[in-house]
Amino acid sequence: MTTKTKTKLVPLADRVLAKRIEAQERTAGGIIIPDTAKDKSIKMEVIAVGPGAKDAKTSTVIPMTVKVGQVVIADKYAGTEISLDGEDYIILKETDILAIVE
Repeated sequence: MTTKTKTKLVPLADRVLAKRIEAQERTAGGIIIPDTAKDKSIKMEVIAVGPGAKDAKTSTVIPMTVKVGQVVIADKYAGTEISLDGEDYIILKETDILAIVE
């Protein structure tokens, strides 16, 4: 559970620390997209993951599905945006992740 930041940040339970992958600056035809027209990217790189959620009945830890370094797609309004060491990140629950890009 290492992070790629100067400050070590370890997500708890079923939380994931991710970084948005920025949308393209130009269209395929070469037109520059202004910042006001860009939509928040929902594609993210996983930076760190927590140990997993605890099962309420058995108290066993359910391991995380996502792993550090994977690219995932999440709901664009999911999670909490934070700034750490001058970089912007999102902390979200694993259940907010919709898919893993392979």
